Amino acid sequence: MQTYQNQLILTGIVFLSLLLVRYLTHLTVTKVAKKNGINDARIKLMRRYITVTLLVVVLLIEAFVFGAKFEDLAVVFSSVFAIIGIALFAIWSILSNITSGIIMFFNFPYKVGDKIEIHDKDFPIRAIIEDIRAFQLHLRLENGDLVTYPNNLMLQKAVTLIEKDAIEDFSVDNEGSSAV
Repeated sequence: MQTYQNQLILTGIVFLSLLLVRYLTHLTVTKVAKKNGINDARIKLMRRYITVTLLVVVLLIEAFVFGAKFEDLAVVFSSVFAIIGIALFAIWSILSNITSGIIMFFNFPYKVGDKIEIHDKDFPIRAIIEDIRAFQLHLRLENGDLVTYPNNLMLQKAVTLIEKDAIEDFSVDNEGSSAV
């Protein structure tokens, strides 16, 4: 125990720093999200991404604290990245959608409830954004059908905002028509 005393003290400092940085980033993400009217599910998703990233950084720091050399970690990381690179090539579409979801969290002019039109020459869509998830948007068409639209296509296509907060109008219209 005596031989690892310094490493354990540094580990405590690293983990306390992790908790502080995690708290501050979660607070910042929450403030930005509330300011932009982003729903709680997307806030939780972004917090999860931040926590995982911070844990990977802490594990790397801890390896150095307990005496790992850069050369040893370079061999491990190059092997891991080679395997991950091959795997990522196979699932690039999923990663593209996740990355687009992160970009859309911080810089997306539309929010849940807005009525939009996606200008796609093959399949134009006019719908209300019902939910924004990690991989796709849930869009409710005027006829009531649900369309899932990939996040990466949302950033590639031209989109027009038809009406802000149209979901209230849509639910009132549907309730009125279902009662008839």
